[in-house]
Amino acid sequence: MNRRPLDRRDFLRQTSSIGSMAIMAGLAQGSIALGVPAGSLIEDAVQSDTSSESPKYHIKFAVCGMSHDHIYGMVGAVQRGGGELVAAWGGEDDKLAAFTKRFPSVGIVKTQEEILDDPSIQLVLSSQIANERAPLGIRVLRSGKDYLSDKPGITTLEQLAEVRKTIAATKRTYAIMYSERLEVKAAVYAGKLIQQGAIGKVIQTINIAPHQIIQGHGDAGGGANRPEWFWNPDQYGGILCDIGSHQVDQFLYYTGSTQAEVVESQIANVRHPDRPHFQDFGDMVLRGDRGLGYVRLDWFTPDGLGTWGDGRLFILGTDGYIEVRKYTDVAVKHQGNNLFLVDKNQARYIDCNQMPLPFGPEFVADIVNRTHTAQDQEQCLLAAEIVIKAQRNAKVVTLKE
Repeated sequence: MNRRPLDRRDFLRQTSSIGSMAIMAGLAQGSIALGVPAGSLIEDAVQSDTSSESPKYHIKFAVCGMSHDHIYGMVGAVQRGGGELVAAWGGEDDKLAAFTKRFPSVGIVKTQEEILDDPSIQLVLSSQIANERAPLGIRVLRSGKDYLSDKPGITTLEQLAEVRKTIAATKRTYAIMYSERLEVKAAVYAGKLIQQGAIGKVIQTINIAPHQIIQGHGDAGGGANRPEWFWNPDQYGGILCDIGSHQVDQFLYYTGSTQAEVVESQIANVRHPDRPHFQDFGDMVLRGDRGLGYVRLDWFTPDGLGTWGDGRLFILGTDGYIEVRKYTDVAVKHQGNNLFLVDKNQARYIDCNQMPLPFGPEFVADIVNRTHTAQDQEQCLLAAEIVIKAQRNAKVVTLKE
């Protein structure tokens, strides 16, 4: 498609006095005042002036379970916030060896109890096998520590009820790393734009979330053959509960819904007959008290894409819409964090790669100050509840050849 954007130098010359973040906020009346014609395409980038700031707080944390490689991103986020990794336990020799190579100075312990019984540790992270994360988290909270789980952080309604009961009794934090929003810069910036009113009231979110079983590189979890638990829905939670949890978190966050229901959901095993219980496709329709949602999930990313998934987010508002191309811009560039904003005056492409990620610093601050700025506790658990219900009630579909 041929597009002729407004000349970047001319645009920046007109706006040099208002600063980069104000440009990115993109208020329609501001564009009119600057003489930007309606229908123009503006290209720019979010600029960060906080990347060199030192963390404000310091805590000691440990890793208790590293079955999924998401643990590396979780550790990185907490370290950015001022966390000091002091101990680790792992139940799989190969995962523990890789973790020790990445963090050679960390103290490796022989049992989970050594971490839970250490009074100096304030926070425990885990990417243990999915159905084991909630029982571990309950023990963590009862030991007087806070907990950050990989997604899905909870796989059954029974676990969820016990988690809520334990939070109420201990007043500790049970957080879940929904990284496709919390650790994707363009997704973070989409939230800021919505808060600024850039597209009016949010009506609907659409999440397209393809994944790849065997990946060439990175810490998304498929750099080697998947473990046996990956194929067992009783252990990984099922496709809607597992990778769908990212998407439902986004639905709740962007629409602002505090109540929601699953209108319908379905799952299928289309191309893995050798793994009869595996689910390689799923989708769900959501209805919240403040917005609507649709989620599609699959394990069919082709090798030609060059990354593990072409994750897309579409946010429809009353005054415009946002599209986020999270990990690549297909056939254009391999760079992720691409945000597109369209309102009544113009279309904008915004490169979000220089934007800081606030979750780590905010989460460490929450641990210290006993607040919930980085992640709302009720919203976190509501996302878990919705995907568990979607999974339990999903229609199993068989497609004919």
